[in-house]
Amino acid sequence: MKKLRILVLTHESLVPPASLEGYTEQQINEWKTEYDVMTVLGKAGHEVKALGLYDNLADLRNAVAEWKPDIAFNLLQEFQGIITYDQYIVAYLELLRQPYTGCNPRGMMLSRDKVLSKQILSYHRIATPQFLIFRRQHPCRLSRKLKFPLFVKSATEDASLGIAQASIVEDRARLKERIDFIHDSTKTDALVEEYIEGRELYVSVCGNERLTTFPVWEMDFGTLNGATAGIATRKVKWDLKYQKKHGINTGKAPGLSDADHERLGRLSKRIYRALHMSGYARMDFRMRADGTAYVLEANCNPNLSHGEDFADSAECGGVTYEELLHRLIRLGLGYGAEWRLNEA
Repeated sequence: MKKLRILVLTHESLVPPASLEGYTEQQINEWKTEYDVMTVLGKAGHEVKALGLYDNLADLRNAVAEWKPDIAFNLLQEFQGIITYDQYIVAYLELLRQPYTGCNPRGMMLSRDKVLSKQILSYHRIATPQFLIFRRQHPCRLSRKLKFPLFVKSATEDASLGIAQASIVEDRARLKERIDFIHDSTKTDALVEEYIEGRELYVSVCGNERLTTFPVWEMDFGTLNGATAGIATRKVKWDLKYQKKHGINTGKAPGLSDADHERLGRLSKRIYRALHMSGYARMDFRMRADGTAYVLEANCNPNLSHGEDFADSAECGGVTYEELLHRLIRLGLGYGAEWRLNEA
């Protein structure tokens, strides 16, 4: 790939230092994605510049106008502290006619809205757990269609915010308590869905029109298996000491047949297209003992850290980390945004 000017967009608190020296593992983990992306692209010969954003669009506009990057490498997960606002940054980039990596605004909006995405998937007859939405400051009325145990989470937050063992409830009293907890702690609506017992599987997808899937990945809950419900709580996902203590890790899903891999790959592509996604994404599934797979979430722009699920799955599929980043850049440069189509 020719040498490019790459503007890396990230939260203002996550602009990485030039070196890891002097930082603890926990500190590094906060901005590891940003560090990995900038370091690898810099070593590949590109001119890389970080732009930390919180709530000032003028900084972005000025950077694009003055530096004229070939592409914006989008690592933002929120704007103004609101997770669903990052889609507007991507929309703003399109208004500036600035190519970017990752998902387009429509795909971000549809996939980030867990209720709307489940409604769309249900329309396409893609299996997802039965669910209800409980709005803040509205009375809780439980449909008899939903069967306990139930799983309660935020309707919009990601990164397992608000998810714990207590998220699985067995009766109406605990359900009401957990709904109230989600309303109060996350300030969002609560999504209640039937709990699916089974394996937690992830499928990484990459592409715009032509899609590629990487080997199916699985969360191994280590010593937690059998002792507690196998769910990806916030501690399971982000607490390094907790992960080491219980032997929690992810890796290529063992024991799946070629037919299972092919079926999950096809299903992931259907989900990707149904939600109008582009760039790259990770699909989260639960697979029951009988092989039935239910999609839990479609995650646009998942964690790109070297050594995390997406990058490891790609490497298992024969794509190195540097090659993966370059592939995402090519997809961003080639994405058919409306402004490009109008110029054609």
